[in-house]
Amino acid sequence: MRIILLGPPGAGKGTQAAGIVEKYNIPHISTGDIFRKNIKEGTELGKKAKGYIDQGLLVPDELTVGLVTDRIAQPDCEKGFMLDGFPRNVAQAQHLDEYLKEVGISLDKVVNIEVDKDILVGRAVGRRICKSCGATYHVEFNPPKVDGVCDVCGGELYQRADDNEETVSKRIQVYLDETKPLVNYYSEEGIIANINGQQSIENVFGDIVEALGSEK
Repeated sequence: MRIILLGPPGAGKGTQAAGIVEKYNIPHISTGDIFRKNIKEGTELGKKAKGYIDQGLLVPDELTVGLVTDRIAQPDCEKGFMLDGFPRNVAQAQHLDEYLKEVGISLDKVVNIEVDKDILVGRAVGRRICKSCGATYHVEFNPPKVDGVCDVCGGELYQRADDNEETVSKRIQVYLDETKPLVNYYSEEGIIANINGQQSIENVFGDIVEALGSEK
């Protein structure tokens, strides 16, 4: 099963990603993880990426694609993979398609978790995090038993500085603007599955499994 997972901040992508990886027994490939691993190991691609990151610049598409395709070529990806955070734009998607064609494989599905922007903002603004253990809560959907106190360790809960309505709204809008052409691209290829992310976690996962079908 070869999958791309798309979804805006607050859509519950992380939870669904964990379920997909477990059910289909495929590696979870995150561009952030790839960058960190290559930089840590001092690979040539890692050194090049670090040069851009250290300057506060975005890693160019060509280099990002090189890192991802190098990861896909590893033995654990022979039976499939799930890409998360890549591609970011149509140019990256086209480079990926070219590579997959060269090696004689293709994507099975692009899973796009959709949630209304207003709901996404509400989810992020209501988020609270434990200073001690990092456990996360939500003032409405998953409140702690005692206000401001972590159920797990008794630590103090706080709201991230960037979890305010204005910042969150901008962050989500940037994602939606960047991703729309990508969604259109994969829609034209006929492999996108738009999933209603406003349901329960279980129902969202059920819809994803139905869209993916049986293991290949």
